[in-house]
Amino acid sequence: MSDLPAKTLRTLRLAVRRRLLPWFAKNARELPWRMEPRNPYEVWISEIMLQQTRVETVIPYFRRFLARFPNAAALAAASPQDVLKLWEGLGYYSRARQIHKAAQILVRDHAGKLPNAPAQLAVLPGLGPYTTAAIASLAFGHPLAVLDGNVIRVLARLLALRDDAGRPATRRKLQRLADILLYQERAAATNEAWMELGALVCTPRNPRCTECPLHNICRAAKLKNPEAFPRKKKKMKVPHKVVGAAVILNARNRILIAQRNPEGGMLAGLWEFPGGKQAPGETMKACIARELKEEMGIEIEVGPHLVTVHHAYTHFTIELHAHFARIQSGRPRHLDCAGHAWVTADEFDHYPFSKADHGIIHALRALPKPPRHHDCFK
Repeated sequence: MSDLPAKTLRTLRLAVRRRLLPWFAKNARELPWRMEPRNPYEVWISEIMLQQTRVETVIPYFRRFLARFPNAAALAAASPQDVLKLWEGLGYYSRARQIHKAAQILVRDHAGKLPNAPAQLAVLPGLGPYTTAAIASLAFGHPLAVLDGNVIRVLARLLALRDDAGRPATRRKLQRLADILLYQERAAATNEAWMELGALVCTPRNPRCTECPLHNICRAAKLKNPEAFPRKKKKMKVPHKVVGAAVILNARNRILIAQRNPEGGMLAGLWEFPGGKQAPGETMKACIARELKEEMGIEIEVGPHLVTVHHAYTHFTIELHAHFARIQSGRPRHLDCAGHAWVTADEFDHYPFSKADHGIIHALRALPKPPRHHDCFK
């Protein structure tokens, strides 16, 4: 943002030191990862968990995670399933897989400690430019400016910037401004102050402009239309998926579950009730029978409906129809899954499932009595 007048930049830099930082000192939330002295491992875990996830949601997960894995060595020694189980419900499960891989690298190459150098942080799995800058600044004091969604919104409103916030050119422009405004002697506090201002005051909807320490120099506030900045591209229609799943009981009244392939998308590595997406013109029972043959190589008879679960993910919505079923021929094989298990309803708690599959578990546990193989088709 070198195209801004020098006087404007001086005013903004002075406002950071005299207004923003004192406001942050007074209003900063007490968060478990902000305990002094900062623990780089805890800063790293919190920054990964906070990606596209609200602070209130993260806090209990963070505390449980740290209680189970207090350091990189403990995390590296865990099984991927243990890590996924502890991450269950937080979403964006690739974060859990990457954090586990990164911990193993830390133990192998860095004596279990996060490296201080930003260049070494940047090559760890799951660390992009934002996360690298955040950890380097918050954990080690490096003078690197952080640009997350909150900071983008605050800076764009300060300048009444109408550019599309999703465009790389806009982000580069705002990153240059954040770099210029960074008070290098207090880099961590400056970064957290911008983020806190966006989270508490300069919110996407109904910003509390009168409470903002930068109110009198904010161009969007003077225009009395802060929500217009930054400009956002129109939201695309969210795809809707209709899916079928089989609840198969064997003669011992154990239920068949399957593990998703470990590299198979956002729910990779989680466990599920086997099934898949309904094809156009296909009945739900035909869908479930076809999916079980393709996924596990078994012929099944699909029986009564158990429950329909509706769930919204970030990029799509799902309508999951679960039916009781029984095997007619064949034994489960891993044609399009990573593994399978026969479990009781009590044993579901040992496996990580998606929220949609938890809806099926809830329905099974809500039945008047545990399902039995010979009763499910009555």
